[in-house]
Amino acid sequence: MAEPLSPSASSSFKQNFDLVTPEFEEDPKLLWGVPVPPFVSDKVVSWVEENFPSPSPPQPIEFRGLNVLKKIENVRMIDRYNSKNPTVGVLYLTATHLIFVDPDANKETWVLYMHIAGVEKLPLSTTGSPLLIRCKTFLSITFVIPKERECHDVYTTLMKLYQPVNIKNLYCFQYTTATKDLPKSAGWDYFKLENEFRRMRAPNDQWAPCVLNQNYELCDTYPQQLYVPVEASTAMLLGSSRFRSKGRLPVLTYLHSNRASICRCSQPLSGFSARCLEDEQMLEAIRRTNSNCGFMYVVDTRPRINAMANRAAGKGYENEANYENIKFQFLGIENIHTMRTSLQKVIECCEQKSPTMNSFLGALESSGWLKHIRSILDTSSFIANAVDKGISVVVHCSDGWDRTAQVCSLAALMLDPYYRTIKGFQALIEKDWLAFGHKFSDRCGHIQNDPKEVSPVFTQLLDCTWQLMQQRNDAFEFNERFLLILHDHVMSCQFGTFVGNCEKDRLDLRLAEKTFSLWGFMSNHLNEYINPLYRPEMDETIRPNLAPQCIKFWRGMYSRFESGIHPREPLDDLLIASKDHSTSLDDHVQLLTRRINSFKNMISKSAKRLQGNKYVDNRGIEVNDNRYNYDKRLSELSCADDDHPLKTSNFSFSNLATTEYNENNVDVAAVTDEINSVAIDWKPLRSVPNCPSCSIPFDQITKKNHCWKCGEVFCSRCIDKTAALPGHESGNPVPVCRNCFREVQQVSP
Repeated sequence: MAEPLSPSASSSFKQNFDLVTPEFEEDPKLLWGVPVPPFVSDKVVSWVEENFPSPSPPQPIEFRGLNVLKKIENVRMIDRYNSKNPTVGVLYLTATHLIFVDPDANKETWVLYMHIAGVEKLPLSTTGSPLLIRCKTFLSITFVIPKERECHDVYTTLMKLYQPVNIKNLYCFQYTTATKDLPKSAGWDYFKLENEFRRMRAPNDQWAPCVLNQNYELCDTYPQQLYVPVEASTAMLLGSSRFRSKGRLPVLTYLHSNRASICRCSQPLSGFSARCLEDEQMLEAIRRTNSNCGFMYVVDTRPRINAMANRAAGKGYENEANYENIKFQFLGIENIHTMRTSLQKVIECCEQKSPTMNSFLGALESSGWLKHIRSILDTSSFIANAVDKGISVVVHCSDGWDRTAQVCSLAALMLDPYYRTIKGFQALIEKDWLAFGHKFSDRCGHIQNDPKEVSPVFTQLLDCTWQLMQQRNDAFEFNERFLLILHDHVMSCQFGTFVGNCEKDRLDLRLAEKTFSLWGFMSNHLNEYINPLYRPEMDETIRPNLAPQCIKFWRGMYSRFESGIHPREPLDDLLIASKDHSTSLDDHVQLLTRRINSFKNMISKSAKRLQGNKYVDNRGIEVNDNRYNYDKRLSELSCADDDHPLKTSNFSFSNLATTEYNENNVDVAAVTDEINSVAIDWKPLRSVPNCPSCSIPFDQITKKNHCWKCGEVFCSRCIDKTAALPGHESGNPVPVCRNCFREVQQVSP
């Protein structure tokens, strides 16, 4: 057995090793970029360089400005509706996207890594290794990669990239916009919680702001700004917070015009017999804020059996004997695990290869999804009807951040028409979901975490909103595309708005400084979200019909990537195009009317100048004959001296009219530009299969946009400019394509 080196031996060994270790000069010779020891002669270095040239490093591959990590050719993309004729193309892996390019159809399929819900390697086939990718946007796509090794590399790469371990590795922290129209600060200051409560006329003589949560000491998942009854003392607030799960005590979330309110909290830690006097006093103080009614509802959104089961864990529900003047209601919305399983069954239902009517409807029924949507709407409708009648409601589920957020926001949506506008719906999400602590990062699976925490809670909110829109489309300012964009960007993490589980998380991550806001992005695309059937005067409470026949399957969400089942053009897009076309023509007519009036004034002045002597006809009546005056003037002009100011080689009365036209400061060329700057005829949407600029084929998802100058149809990426057209009286900037933008701005291409 070798003995360990003594310190002196170790030092000696180091000295001897230093003797053979080459010491480089300050600027050593380089061979292929590597330093060469000084004992290697220059001749040897020169001989190696001459006979063995330096291998050139591989050139980096780029695709549309993105660095490509891996490129695989001859990849097949299988459409489950057309599996016999797969699409063959090139697969690119970048730092943020997986991109499949079909060169024959000139079609690109982009998959954001953050949108991926799962990756699965399927059994080997004769054509290669299949890789199934399921997305949170309900896109299901299969790639067949020729070599198994390459398929494994793609699989391992995707597994590392689609769900980061650290929240600071999310896409929003690396995302930068390609345009300068969106500063990073845009959107972060659009909504202030105190401004929203001020709109609801709080604080007032019954409700006051609470300062106990300024440092998130009372409840770290609540916002800093809380509104509680004026009668609530500090001891009452602290005691109620300790008695409620996660410290989420009852606080105000919506105040109606009739003084009835909606308050939210979590379940009490009552167990089988525990009680809290402060919590009882807190609920009584909330009831007394509304003098119009002698009682109040406490709505537990869970099934009664679930609430009873929680008692064994020291939680549960309020004991009716301890709370006076309160009526308790259990309304049966299932938990997050049931909802997750239900959505998975919906996905399987939509992924059937050859669905029949029976198989599709049977699978949809067995998923229970529509039943869950109806139960959420039913609970929300109960709360809205109670508040509309002047009865205050306190709502809770288990922890008060899932089902409670759903029903509180939907009840407010039914009651208040402001929340049915684009700005109001965003404010509703900011208040009931972001400020009051819905766990977006956990529920949407933004980072690697317990998969049992993932659940489609926010997706259900959007589905319920869509159900209301189907019954009262004229009551909503926004359209279906608005909901889809909102859903996709909650999942994408492209913007920092929905990153984190509560307000405190977002402040700690400094998202407002480091990331872009979704609201800022959407403010630049408001024209895409407008509902043309919206009537602002429809300000009454929405009372949905919850009969089973009225609850619909949202094809536009869960089956939106399936070809052949959607209308060629959505009705909203056709109506908006017709409305925009009419607006453009009306604006153009106003300018032409003004020009015609100026022409009439000019002609009137010219006529007065041309009017001369009158003559008497055979009846003895004086007649002013323009033809007679015209001939007389020409005769006088021909007899005049050569130096007469009007006697020139190019004289004509038309030139005289043009001269007078110019005297009125009107440029003939400018008038021509005005007339030609507005497209009178717009190309029909259905006759344009591809974008004429980038050749991207249109599908049921891609919005078609008209250029107001040339009337052609483009995709949203190719019509990202606006300009004021000379032919419009208003001078408002309107959408134009890039070529027309350069023409209007007189910029050479």
